[in-house]
Amino acid sequence: MRTVTTLPELRTARLSLKGTVGLVPTMGYLHEGHLSLIRQARAECEHVVVSIFVNPTQFGPNEDLSKYPRDLERDLSLIEPLGVDFVWTPTAEVMYPTGYQTWVEVEAITRPLEGSMRPGHFKGVTTVVAKLFNGVQPHKAYFGQKDAQQQTVIRQMVRDLNFTLEVVVCPTVREADGLAMSSRNKYLEGENRQAALVLFHALSAAKDLYEKGEKSAEALRTKMKEIIEAEPHARMQYVSCADFDTLEELEQVKGKALLSMAVLIGKTRLIDNFILG
Repeated sequence: MRTVTTLPELRTARLSLKGTVGLVPTMGYLHEGHLSLIRQARAECEHVVVSIFVNPTQFGPNEDLSKYPRDLERDLSLIEPLGVDFVWTPTAEVMYPTGYQTWVEVEAITRPLEGSMRPGHFKGVTTVVAKLFNGVQPHKAYFGQKDAQQQTVIRQMVRDLNFTLEVVVCPTVREADGLAMSSRNKYLEGENRQAALVLFHALSAAKDLYEKGEKSAEALRTKMKEIIEAEPHARMQYVSCADFDTLEELEQVKGKALLSMAVLIGKTRLIDNFILG
């Protein structure tokens, strides 16, 4: 398994791959969720490339860029047994050289939910993902369902810009007690680790209501709010019951819908979601 950093190294490595290529973009500090994406890519493609890059442009001024966990040596040791052809580890200088001024921006579906809480976040996401796609030229790219809005935005960008690749979204991987795996979970200590289960419990309760026949989106949102507000360590940022494709808030659940939320547990911001229908 090779590691490449510069664009010339990337191009040389990519030219050596004949056949289908799957890309797994990551920000590092890998967990089982990331590894499941790599395994899926390995099962479906002749070659697999993993990128590791903590993208500064998707972090806001008061967010945790400097504190975001990093351990490249650990990440490479986790990737090594999985049959990856090479890992691309660009620097910020490679991705955003001096004088950089070009951005990719998806409009309507980036405004609600995460977009309302994190202005500019998706502009950074879509720009860096477009650059990863352009650099690696994959046939398939693999993402996890936990970042549900991100996947919707990336699918829209791929359609709009005529990228000739397939976006593959894989199920959220969870701990045994239901907590969605995330690199930020390392910040959850003591009572906060237990309190973090409130996201899974709130989503599960709303899904249970839906499966018992409740189709009022407001009733589902209310159920999630009640459970989150009952947890003293949790501060709700939003809960949502939205159309799966447009992310517009629903009045009634009639087709495929997305239950999602963002919650602060202590100082750690967590997101999670379930799909209905």
